[in-house]
Amino acid sequence: MDTKEIETLLKEQLALAEVHVKGDGSHYSVIAVSDAFADMSRVKRQQVVYAPLNALIANGTLHAVSIKTYTEKDWQRERLLNLPQ
Repeated sequence: MDTKEIETLLKEQLALAEVHVKGDGSHYSVIAVSDAFADMSRVKRQQVVYAPLNALIANGTLHAVSIKTYTEKDWQRERLLNLPQ
């Protein structure tokens, strides 16, 4: 599975303003941006982003996924340091 497919899956299933996926093979990192995260705990944010990926993790397509979540306001500040390649 390539990064564009993962981005499309997450965009279709979640109300994300932005999503950036980097990876190689079965190891991926995800940056997810949405104001829906504003009132969620870190754990809840992770659960929300993992949910559409669970089947891919279970069948071994994805082995390791690192997730960073931001509200749109927080991302405006953070993207200066975390600009996706």
